Amino acid sequence: MTSTIGTRKAKDALFDSFARVAAAMASGRRLEIIDVLAQAPRTVEEVADALDQSLANTSHHLRRLADDGLVITERRGRHVIYQLASDQISHLWRALQDATATHQPDLADRAEAYTGARDEIAVIDHDSLRKLLDHDQDLVLIDVRPEPEYAAGHIDGAVSVPPDRLDELLPTLPGEGDVVAYCRGRYCAYADQAVRQIQATGRTAYRLADGYREWVSSANH
Repeated sequence: MTSTIGTRKAKDALFDSFARVAAAMASGRRLEIIDVLAQAPRTVEEVADALDQSLANTSHHLRRLADDGLVITERRGRHVIYQLASDQISHLWRALQDATATHQPDLADRAEAYTGARDEIAVIDHDSLRKLLDHDQDLVLIDVRPEPEYAAGHIDGAVSVPPDRLDELLPTLPGEGDVVAYCRGRYCAYADQAVRQIQATGRTAYRLADGYREWVSSANH
């Protein structure tokens, strides 16, 4: 039997395997799907709704991600549930965001066009939030993600304020202490919107620097 050890053909096949994962992620819509599934497993209908995309288009992207091993499925009754194959996919997505922020000078402008200017939004990091949670009994922590994502996991003590109910729920927040809002990550606009609305009432509010999954990862290290 002829050995392939050290051959050009074997090396090409190896590196093409790496490229396959990169190619699977080489779509803005598929990255958005990864961003959504990093929060909670979803049906194709729920993913399509989160992306504001057609069912057919969303199904196509999910099949591609599944074919390349980034997404797995589980049948629950009549529904097929999609979820990330492992936490490594979330880590890869965050690493891609970091690399893009470092090497694409226009990313900040594109982010601002989506989230709005953040000059007047106070940001709080993980360590500072942990200290506040330990010592500030009046602090109000709100999770501004859709309800299924909150239900799948949230920071202890956080109040669910889904983005489609901001106007209804923000005036009902307890107490008069400062508010910290978080959502999916640094490029999620839900928390920005909540902070702006809270600040408009004269109450102090902060945005967590990133999202729930980053909070969980930092707690495990």
